[in-house]
Order: sequence, then C-alpha cells, then structure tokens
Amino acid sequence: MKFSLDILDWRALAAGIDSCENWIQWANQPDINMFSGELPKTPHIPMMSARRMSIGSRLAVNTGLSLLASNNIDAAIFTSRHGELERTGRILHALADEQSTSPTEFSMSVHNTAAGWLTIISKVPLPITSLAAGNDSFQQGLLEAQAILAGGASRVMLIDFEGEIPPMYDKSVNSEFLPYAVGIILTAGDTLQCSNVPSPDDIDAVTLPQSLQFLRGYLTSSPNFNVDADKRRRWQWVRTL
Repeated sequence: MKFSLDILDWRALAAGIDSCENWIQWANQPDINMFSGELPKTPHIPMMSARRMSIGSRLAVNTGLSLLASNNIDAAIFTSRHGELERTGRILHALADEQSTSPTEFSMSVHNTAAGWLTIISKVPLPITSLAAGNDSFQQGLLEAQAILAGGASRVMLIDFEGEIPPMYDKSVNSEFLPYAVGIILTAGDTLQCSNVPSPDDIDAVTLPQSLQFLRGYLTSSPNFNVDADKRRRWQWVRTL
C-alpha cells in the first residue's frame, strides 16, 4: 500500500510541552524526555465547556480550534485508540460500587465526544469522522484522509489524541507519553510518500504513539523515517523535497 500527501500546518499539546519551538526541540533531541510538568492551558475552549471535558478531549479540541483559527478545512478526522476511556473507567467503578452514574459522564463517554465538542465550540458544521484502530489508529486516519481528499476535499484536518488511562489498565497500556494531542492539516501532494513495509525481526517494543512518531520524523531533517504500530506493522515515510 502506498500513498502521498502534503502537510500545510500542525499543532500539538502534551504535559510540559506545548509550543511549536518546544516540539521541534523535542524532535531533534530524542534522548531528552520533555513529557513532564503541568498540562498545557486550553485558551481556545470556554471555561464552562472545558470543565465538562475529559483531559484528552480538552487537548484534542483546543488543538483543532487552534488550527481552525488560521486554516479553512473541508473535513476533519479524529483518531484515538482509547477515546473516553478515562470517563468510561469512572462509570464502570460507579456501577461496580452500585452507585448512580452521572448523566454527563454517560452522555460524553462515546468515542466521538471530542469531535462533537469541536463543531459545537467552533460553530463550524464540518463533516467529521472518528476512528479507532488500536495502535494503528493514526495511520488509519491518514488513509481515511486519502479517501476524503480523493472525493473532492481540498484540506482535511486530522487530530490524534489520548487522555489519561485509568490505573486498572496500567499493565496493558504504556501511559508514559499520555495525555497528548497532535493535529495536522493535510492536502493532496507528493512531498511525503508513505508505504507499508514488513517490520524487521529485531524491532524494539513500540512505546511512542504513532502520531508522536510521525511528528518527530516530520520535524527533523531526515529524508525518511518510520512509524510503527507494533512488531508486525511498519509504515515507511520518505520526504521528496
């Protein structure tokens, strides 16, 4: 499988790292762990709305609103492996303790909560898709963007995000780099070319989420870089310009 695209703009948020300058520094200094400190502020979201959002949704929506402030887009895609797992975890605990569940928690526990908040706050009636494909969610979002661009759209915004993971999942989910949100504006082009290739037998365990792998590769001057889903699947990116 092969495809290509151009990137017009990008934004990202994570604990302790929020400016474009900080992200470029992180990309070019792989041995430095900058994911520490306080969560970034989300000034694009009204306070009353922010209070009702999970941490992941807050970062995702603020990233999307920041991109919408300077870009006109035709459609948006939200990708997340876990979605509102933080909120769902609280609902499960309440049920296990035979307590009543919060109507707000229940209504906002769906996977497309962040997408809905974006259209409500921005007041922009965008067609939006929400996708989950395990560790490969970000790359599958890029394939979805290819279909939308082929259907006539000029610019597509892709937001990949994760929130906090409930402690009950600590043994099965690496939360070292969570929460975060990465947003990119995509258009048709051939500056970046991607192909699906077999993973080498000696690949290390994948710890960095796909969108952060991609952002690190994109922000460096390397002519090519890889994005892995697991030990079986690898996406190889080549920069042509």
